[in-house]
Amino acid sequence: MNLHAPRSLEQDAICKEHINQLPLLDFTGNIELITTEEQCHEALPALQQCPVLGFDTETRPTFRKGQFFLPSLIQLATHNHVYLFQISRFNLPAGLLEIFSSQHIVKVGAGLNYDVKQLQQIAAFDEQSFVDIAHLATRLGIKQTGLRTLCALLFGKRLSKKARCSDWSRKHLSAEQIKYAAADAWISRELYMALNSLLEKQNASAEPMVSGK
Repeated sequence: MNLHAPRSLEQDAICKEHINQLPLLDFTGNIELITTEEQCHEALPALQQCPVLGFDTETRPTFRKGQFFLPSLIQLATHNHVYLFQISRFNLPAGLLEIFSSQHIVKVGAGLNYDVKQLQQIAAFDEQSFVDIAHLATRLGIKQTGLRTLCALLFGKRLSKKARCSDWSRKHLSAEQIKYAAADAWISRELYMALNSLLEKQNASAEPMVSGK
């Protein structure tokens, strides 16, 4: 599935009330929930062939001071397929860590530095080619760089946040959780492509701002 990327940026900010009136973003591509290491290994070849992946994680929310949880879910998205890795149910395989350490596969998301640091507490890896789309938005003069706001500004769609504070550590995720998680990773990739296209049209450098050595 594809969204129609804007030819130009008409505004650099949008109010919450306006966002709430926009049509809901509906991801209609393929969603694959990975719950075993075997399923993970089967998914890796398709991901390794994709030069740009949407990236996100989900973590059980905390409601008490001093409470701390590590990510339970990793989302990786191609242009029409989202893989949800339920890492609370299996160990992170080497193949997935290799994707995170690859200079040739760009992983894109919003505010992803914290997500990466959290994952490194589960398994050590040298992060390479992670790009925060907020940096690209800032270079275009966009004042509000959150994922939901960027989705509204660039595509005129409202990103649902209903499942954000749900329990991501549960063994069986709800249909609402699965759709929410898939949409976040997929729209991150779509936004990256759209922002890069706008930068190119402004004769600005579209080289990703890469973290890592």
